[in-house]
Amino acid sequence: MINFNGNLVGQSNENIEQNRGFLYADAVFETLKVLEGKILFLEDHYFRLMASMRIIRMEIPIDFTLDYMETEILKTTKALNLINARVRLTVFRNGEGKYLPEKRSVGFVIVAEAAETIYTNTKETYEMELFKDFHVSKHLLSTLKTTSCLVNITASIFAEENNYDNCFLINDDKNIIEAINGNIFMVQNNTIFTPPLSDGCKNGIIRKKIIEIISKSNDYKFEERSISPFELQKADEIFITNIAVGIQSVTKYRKKSYTKVVANNLLVKLNAQIKFNS
Repeated sequence: MINFNGNLVGQSNENIEQNRGFLYADAVFETLKVLEGKILFLEDHYFRLMASMRIIRMEIPIDFTLDYMETEILKTTKALNLINARVRLTVFRNGEGKYLPEKRSVGFVIVAEAAETIYTNTKETYEMELFKDFHVSKHLLSTLKTTSCLVNITASIFAEENNYDNCFLINDDKNIIEAINGNIFMVQNNTIFTPPLSDGCKNGIIRKKIIEIISKSNDYKFEERSISPFELQKADEIFITNIAVGIQSVTKYRKKSYTKVVANNLLVKLNAQIKFNS
């Protein structure tokens, strides 16, 4: 293969099998957190990965068990001398460069990097804007963690070019579904809202855990419903959830500034749950 500078950078395609994850985004992934040598919410990640693989008709190896996945991830972090780590497990379909895969079997790759020990919510400023150039479709595939992330990538570039920390993504109905890198929760009075999966947002693990925490609390009401962009400036708080940071409060959207009282309260409960299950 030849790159744009005319230099040889690899073998010809007669001698290699190109990765379908690279060619067609024919891959799903899980971002996981390892804390003190233990994978957080391992079963939730495993079952979400299995569900994703079934939905896109990947062949699941009989030995791809929960124990096997745990062993391979911890083998990687130990090899890198990481006690606390952010891990990405990407599963791709084998086969050659055609839309119809000749093989249904899969391969996987695991990468890891150092991570913070506990979740914090310490950023003093975190400003967001609405990303309107492209929409996320309202269907089941949008809820999966696949390597097809062009909307997120383009929105990230838009945010950087305009000095925002993040962007709200919208679906075909122009409703807010998530941030570039996580799920969205909105607080108004004592009610906490989050978009439903049917609107096209990712089926996040921390999203699930925060919903469980809110549902067990007597302090808040909880609703899963569509959120219009016009509601953003009426909210008392807005926060993002993902496995990498836990909870990230939004401090500003246009002329509206937000508090982070509820987010910090939920973060304490999330960290307590993690510590209890460690």
